Amino acid sequence: MIDEFRRARRRKVADTVIVVDTMVDGVVGRLGNLSETGMLLMANAPLVEDALYQFRFNLNDAQGREQAIEVGAHLLWQD
Repeated sequence: MIDEFRRARRRKVADTVIVVDTMVDGVVGRLGNLSETGMLLMANAPLVEDALYQFRFNLNDAQGREQAIEVGAHLLWQD
């Protein structure tokens, strides 16, 4: 069992969720996991540390309907 030290528990994403950078309207990767305060983006495009981004992705709601989500993100680190 892995101890979780984050403020908000991360949840795995069941399906492939494509993430779009809305500023350039281009795909930057896919969602790895998600919480109230952060997300793991598996990027396939170069990103700049300490930069601010505006991302859009779709998630299914409780009824299974696809909902567009837009988030502002601050890239804290990358590996």
